Amino acid sequence: MPTLELKNVSYAYEKGKAVLRNISAELETGKMYAILGPSGSGKTTLLSLLGGLDVPIQGGVLFDGEDIATKGLEHHRRNHVSLIFQSYNLIDYMTPAENVRLTAKLDAAPILERLGLTKGETQRNVLKLSGGQQQRVAIARALASDAPVILADEPTGNLDADTAREITAVLKESAHGFGKCVVVVTHDCEVAKQADVVLEIRRGYLKKREY
Repeated sequence: MPTLELKNVSYAYEKGKAVLRNISAELETGKMYAILGPSGSGKTTLLSLLGGLDVPIQGGVLFDGEDIATKGLEHHRRNHVSLIFQSYNLIDYMTPAENVRLTAKLDAAPILERLGLTKGETQRNVLKLSGGQQQRVAIARALASDAPVILADEPTGNLDADTAREITAVLKESAHGFGKCVVVVTHDCEVAKQADVVLEIRRGYLKKREY
């Protein structure tokens, strides 16, 4: 049984413009998925639907075979998914270590240091960090969560090439080594090449793409 499933999902904006058209997909534990598509194609919208941040106008999103609306979207967000946003969504008056501890009981330092932050940087206010460092904190927070699904929106977008490769490797290890279902929206073909499955949105339809 897939961990997450999109079942005949359609979505449209208020003005009636169709974004996603009757798409279906099965997303499994232990795999990393990349979602590609041109700007405005609906990649972030799809991620929002998977994360229970929005609802389709048709069809459903299932977790372990059950529609996420059955127990409520808040239950799904709280228990099943961990999100990495483009805008970081960090608590700005906290340190990186404190932000990570919001989602995990474990010591935050090892995972933050693994993602390239020094011990001193883990204790600074996050507003004193660069954009790339803040992105690493957001990724660390998601990786430290017990949630079985990681949904990442352009997680390497603000990082240099070397760091992006390191972050991609960590996300891939989260799938293969820790049994997470990892779904990454990206425009970076190098990130997509590391994924187990690549899906592409074109004109509202979702299709598998070979690399």
